[in-house]
Amino acid sequence: MATNTNINDDSFAVPVDQGALTQVSNAEYYNPHEVLGGHLGEDKFAAYTTIRVLCPNAESVSVLTQNAEFPAVHEYNGVFVAVVPSLKTEDGYGVPVYRIKYSYEDGVEHVEDDPYRYLPTVGDIDMYLFGEGRHERLWDMLGAHVMRYDDPMGGADGTPGEQVEGVSFAVWAPNAHAVRVIGNFNSWNGRRHAMRELGSSGVWEIFIPGVKAGEVYKYQILNANHEWVEKADPMERSHEVPPATGSIVVESQHEWGDDAWMDHRRATDPMDRPIAIYEMNAHSWRKDVKNYRELADKLVPYVTKLGFTHVEFMPLTQYPFTGSWGYQVTGYYAVDSRLGSPDDFKYLVDKLHEAGIGVIMDWVPAHFPKDSFALGRFDGTPLYEDPDPTRGEHPDWGTYIFNFGRNEVRNFLVADACFWLGEYHVDALRVDAVSSMLYLDYSRQPGQWHPNIYGGRENLEAIDFLKEANATAYKNNPGIMMIAEESTAYAGITAPTSAGGVGFGLKWNMGWMHDTLEYLHETPINRKWHHNEITFSMVYAYSEHYVLPLSHDEVVYGKGSLYGKMPGNGWDKYAGVRSLFAYQWAHPGKKLTFMGNELAQWGEWDYNNSIDWACLDWQDHVGVQQMVADLNEFYKQHPALWTQDFTPEGFQWLTSDDADHNTLSFLRIGSKGEQLAVVVNFAGEAWQDYQVALPKGGKWTEVFTTDDKKYGGSGISNGTFEADAGEYHSRPASAKITVPALGAVFLKPED
Repeated sequence: MATNTNINDDSFAVPVDQGALTQVSNAEYYNPHEVLGGHLGEDKFAAYTTIRVLCPNAESVSVLTQNAEFPAVHEYNGVFVAVVPSLKTEDGYGVPVYRIKYSYEDGVEHVEDDPYRYLPTVGDIDMYLFGEGRHERLWDMLGAHVMRYDDPMGGADGTPGEQVEGVSFAVWAPNAHAVRVIGNFNSWNGRRHAMRELGSSGVWEIFIPGVKAGEVYKYQILNANHEWVEKADPMERSHEVPPATGSIVVESQHEWGDDAWMDHRRATDPMDRPIAIYEMNAHSWRKDVKNYRELADKLVPYVTKLGFTHVEFMPLTQYPFTGSWGYQVTGYYAVDSRLGSPDDFKYLVDKLHEAGIGVIMDWVPAHFPKDSFALGRFDGTPLYEDPDPTRGEHPDWGTYIFNFGRNEVRNFLVADACFWLGEYHVDALRVDAVSSMLYLDYSRQPGQWHPNIYGGRENLEAIDFLKEANATAYKNNPGIMMIAEESTAYAGITAPTSAGGVGFGLKWNMGWMHDTLEYLHETPINRKWHHNEITFSMVYAYSEHYVLPLSHDEVVYGKGSLYGKMPGNGWDKYAGVRSLFAYQWAHPGKKLTFMGNELAQWGEWDYNNSIDWACLDWQDHVGVQQMVADLNEFYKQHPALWTQDFTPEGFQWLTSDDADHNTLSFLRIGSKGEQLAVVVNFAGEAWQDYQVALPKGGKWTEVFTTDDKKYGGSGISNGTFEADAGEYHSRPASAKITVPALGAVFLKPED
């Protein structure tokens, strides 16, 4: 390559303001691309291109074009300048392709591409949509993205025949004075990789050639207070394992194998199907599982064996504090790195789908922690959090609350929901702590909150956000579910947004869970005085579309396991757990139970240990587990139990007021007229010749009982029997059966 003498005549070089040059040399300028990189001369000087590069401490610098090498001279504080011939084009002149060659005191020469010769990787439409809060694929715009370009000079280091490979970085920090990218690729010194601010969008951007997937990086921000702070990327796809706080560049290599599942998902409504959810904590299900791939290999056959239709994971987005169980999120677009990479998690989802099992993930837009490396005061101001202290901080959790009324923040969260449903094929999001978002006075005393513009206590901006998140998620991902954990009587949680509702598909029935467990905590002899607790749920059963949960919250922090909640001796406790499952599965609404419940494990959930697999050395626990598996299969095979979960036509009381016997009986009815009669005895003794009202006479068969000996029961069985004509409890027929103690039976009429 020929060496040319640099053109140092001021009449050729594009001039630059000294103040801007000073700021650029210190990587504190809002638009370093305005100074660095290649710039055509104006008018008659267009045949020459001025190239400025920042190479602090370099001994020599030159610019390599396709045809020649041009020595650069030191201009100011590490900024070197060279003037080279412009590229002749049909339309005039353009900046030529070039590389930078430099060396330090050791004399070793380095050749690399220049970040400042590239156009922005974020477009005007992207910025407009983001500013409007309507960029539904925000993860394509912001964050770190591996990109490749064809280039006549080859790779970033000038290797012929290769593409230029690098990473585009984009971050929203509208109140920052300067933003840099730091990582191993620049020895954690961001001076050479200052970003540019794109107009008034608040978005900062740079493409850095030579950076690859797997690199750890952070943003170095000169914030509104003129303090340099280091922050993880809010749009990071992966994160270092805590307590490390760096973000990781990700390029997925996973090839999905669940096309059939996704096609079916798009074409069907899951609300019309049986739903039995196995809620679990991925870290403590089995402590010998070290990553998502091992989890897939062990979890898929287990859930398949037990017959659950879905697995719900407690949060698997990145979080710093292990003791939060994932409910204090810092990386909203990042998979929890404790169990592996994003592709490892995709493998887990793929394997569950391959087995016909849906995936639900807990999602936490209600609040975020104050860790200094994360979202809090991101650019020195309350950027993601509400600036009003009566709305921007959660007094119970010591966390920040999102500014749901700000377009960009709302967009960040709405797009995040779509990200998990689309990019990771997650089938449903269970939205945590919805109640805390609905009300301005949630966990606040008088004087600690201000009414909304109408004088009410509702958080109007948060409610609008929830409506938008639900509507956008359903629009972009047909066949998914949005599920609310919401414990108040706020109306319309599962009503469509078009009808003024919040737009969730399902809502956890916290009232059912509380009342049922309170009732069962009583000794059988006292339950007659609490009978309304076990029947009250049907008063409001159709006010929303409900999931009946027996969740992790009820088996932790001293509340005891399901087994531990039951009164009586050991046999009574096992029987109580079995009857609870049967009652839950027979009651209108979709089903959810937490890991360990299916084993009737002795102790409550302990995050630091596996669930109590050792209890399966005892046959009573094996019996409960087997009953859960059989109950799930029975449930799926009987549409009477799920086709009309959300309409009164699917349920009729047979006897609701038999408090003296602690017994309930009711009818479940399918959309095609299928019928199952269910009798649940919560008393500590069996009832012989118990008269059950039935909708018709003729033959009936006991098709399921929790008292089967293989489950640990006493073996009472009613087989097939005749229902006698004659009005009883306003029904045209009845039959006398034996109802086992602490047991439930399902009865089916002859077709």
